[in-house]
Amino acid sequence: MSNTYKSAGVDKEEGYQTVSKIKKAVSETHNENVLNGIGSFGAFYQLSGYKNPVLVSGTDGVGTKLRIALDVKKYDTVGIDCFAMCANDILCHGAKPLFFLDYLACGKLDSDIAAEIVGGIAVACKETGTALIGGETAEMPGMYQIGDYDVAGFCVGVVEKDEIIDGSKIKEDQSIIGLASSGFHSNGFSLVRKIFQDFNQDFEGKPLWETLLVPTKLYQNDISKISEKVKLSGIAHITGGGLIENVPRIMPDGLSAVIEKSKINVPSVMKELMRKGGITEDEMFGTFNMGVGMVVICDQSDAQTVLDLIPESSLIGKVEKGEEKIILK
Repeated sequence: MSNTYKSAGVDKEEGYQTVSKIKKAVSETHNENVLNGIGSFGAFYQLSGYKNPVLVSGTDGVGTKLRIALDVKKYDTVGIDCFAMCANDILCHGAKPLFFLDYLACGKLDSDIAAEIVGGIAVACKETGTALIGGETAEMPGMYQIGDYDVAGFCVGVVEKDEIIDGSKIKEDQSIIGLASSGFHSNGFSLVRKIFQDFNQDFEGKPLWETLLVPTKLYQNDISKISEKVKLSGIAHITGGGLIENVPRIMPDGLSAVIEKSKINVPSVMKELMRKGGITEDEMFGTFNMGVGMVVICDQSDAQTVLDLIPESSLIGKVEKGEEKIILK
């Protein structure tokens, strides 16, 4: 029997099947700016309608949240996570996502699983008007175990140069508003998995994994709605490291984000993790979003407008003079 690529563990036919199964979902995310279809060596996207455009890019993955999805065999939400982690990052600079590319790696490709993962990415792209214009599926026996997958993505957005949000316009006495998260999003799951070892255990009337796999919230539509009415001075995506590490990234020197923990609605699953794991409050706030997935900063006079526009938002603090970039009290 002669050696073949398939005998080495790589099934090209399964790759072709994957492309076939995702083609419709991917093509539905395309618009008039996408100049070619799936299958080319590179993807083409034309810019139009901008005076002085600046491209903003971001890349990220899903982390070990993927382990839970693989263990319970639910693959349709992690693609949303992958997209959201990238798109929410570039949103912090006022950028509208234009297009997205994904990278899926595995030990042995199953076209049905791959199609579910990519299908989740396509769902998120459609919700935000983003084109899924390319990707790569890598079958790597010997690098990954059979049944294991990893997914990462790359997002490119655009913003007018004079509309870039970078925190430089944050001022004393401005309001800090938290936009609610949908749960853990895609951060801290190594600790989550250490404490919650039985994903099938009951939590609030359903298997725990259903709560853990709720996908990362997409903030594009919320930020667009706010930006139509209010000039935002700063936006922070609350990912790994929580408020403690992410809010300081946008704070100018000499100013401090003073946040009241009592104003934050911490999800019940995070309270349960803290209780069961004996985790300190400081560790929780330095690891998880604690119910705040995005922070926006605006003038006090605009705060109520933001709160009215986004029902799942709350006034959690204000900007004060100080050397510490963030103070949680």
